[in-house]
Amino acid sequence: MSSNAGAGSTATAPVSESTTLPSAPDASPAEVNGTVTDVNGDLIPGATVVLDGPDAGGHQTQAANDSAFFQFTGLKPGGPYRVTVSANGFQSWSSAPITLNGGQFFGITDIKLKFDAGVSSVTVYSSTEQIAAQQVRLEEQQRVLGFIPNFYVVYDSKNAVPLTTKLKFQMAYKAATDPISIVGAAALAGMNQAGDTPNYRQGATGYGERFGAVYADGVSDIMFGGAILPTLLHQDPRYFYQGSGSTKSRLMHAISAPFICRSDDGKREINFSSMGGDLISGALSNAYYPESNRGASLVFTGFALSTGERMVSATVQEFLLKRLTPSAKGQF
Repeated sequence: MSSNAGAGSTATAPVSESTTLPSAPDASPAEVNGTVTDVNGDLIPGATVVLDGPDAGGHQTQAANDSAFFQFTGLKPGGPYRVTVSANGFQSWSSAPITLNGGQFFGITDIKLKFDAGVSSVTVYSSTEQIAAQQVRLEEQQRVLGFIPNFYVVYDSKNAVPLTTKLKFQMAYKAATDPISIVGAAALAGMNQAGDTPNYRQGATGYGERFGAVYADGVSDIMFGGAILPTLLHQDPRYFYQGSGSTKSRLMHAISAPFICRSDDGKREINFSSMGGDLISGALSNAYYPESNRGASLVFTGFALSTGERMVSATVQEFLLKRLTPSAKGQF
């Protein structure tokens, strides 16, 4: 009958104009891009960015531009692709596997390189301000025996760049508020309490007054000698490690540090910042020390003691502390 197909025959349904056929995959080239930053969100121009694709021909390398941006174009859809980013002074970063659709613009938004404390200097930045900021990050991780602040020393002296005003105040604030600095002030206040000096009362109230005086002395000295005066006088408040030459030359370099400093333009100058900071701090002490301890002797005795401490500190810094500062290993 006409309603049945014959043996061995094949029935084919006609295709009407309303039938939708599956579309072919989009084979348009895709793109991967992104911006390289560190964990603080600062840009890292010049970082090396490597793209590895699903086949041998998919390997590409480029440097992030001055805006820390990179862009791989003309990529075949599919995957997996992987992006690896590296820069001098940072740990390498790798993306998760990326699968691209045709015509897709894939932006990587979570590239945040972690700082590598074992690297001595950074040379990948496009501006002096960026280099200075990274060098300060190096210095702010320097701690003797891993916990005592050792911020105000530059071990890579040859490649050091001047600090901006912001960085000078940043370093001073960090030094003044570091927990070890506060613990040190508390310990010194305890020794002063035992020696009954200055002439505050004894007991808990007297200890509190002594702690406040010691901590105020330290903060005022750091802020004036390490930030305010260096900004006004365009001087660098840090100690620049010499590390080479004869023992005599290194010793002379160290003991002259309280009197001679490096200006922001790299010249050697009289260290008015350090000496002025000590004198201003001593003068301010007259506002809160007991009346029996006030006077010119408080200012100049404090100045002499601070200068002697700086000479000893710089000498120990030059010959010993680098070996006891884990993050400084490999520098210079």
